[in-house]
Amino acid sequence: MEALNELVKCGKVRAIGASAMYGYQFHNMQIIARDNHWTPFSTMENHYNLLYREDEKELIPICQQMNVSLMPYRPLAGGHLARNTWESNTLRGKTDRVVHGKYDHFEKQDMEIVKCVDELAHKYHCKMSQIALAWQWAKGVSSPIIGATKMQYIDDAVMALEISLTNEDLTYLEERYVPHPIVGAINENPPQGTVLLDKK
Repeated sequence: MEALNELVKCGKVRAIGASAMYGYQFHNMQIIARDNHWTPFSTMENHYNLLYREDEKELIPICQQMNVSLMPYRPLAGGHLARNTWESNTLRGKTDRVVHGKYDHFEKQDMEIVKCVDELAHKYHCKMSQIALAWQWAKGVSSPIIGATKMQYIDDAVMALEISLTNEDLTYLEERYVPHPIVGAINENPPQGTVLLDKK
């Protein structure tokens, strides 16, 4: 935290952000910064979407308490929230081991949520990705990190701001969620060469 603070003091960066960790780790770093009058984190880049909501238990409440903006990665769960099928025929869908490792273990349960997203997309005459992003806006996310490979995906994301989901919609999207193992946060650095995600 001291080293990051020095970067801010030197004018090399304007603000600092953290990514993918346990709530206690983030809390401890923020308190260390506060106690030493160093620059605290102002953003959190965490793993958060309709298929992975484990950060709602601790990390997100801590961020909200400390006025830290949420900018989650994988808001569309590696594309699973943008199509009504689990498998993808794209090159990335066939080769991205990280996506397979993060999501395939809960395919059966999570497809129930994907179906709900698809139904609401029909209700609102929009794309599934826009429903998934509208849910994030409703949950207080500041700026989800969109992995756009086409300009249209940026346009779609912007149009998601026009969708206002009702409380009933939010409940419908969330009620089928089942707890998942923690993915992304680690207690300590693993031995060199360790693969953190299981192969499919």
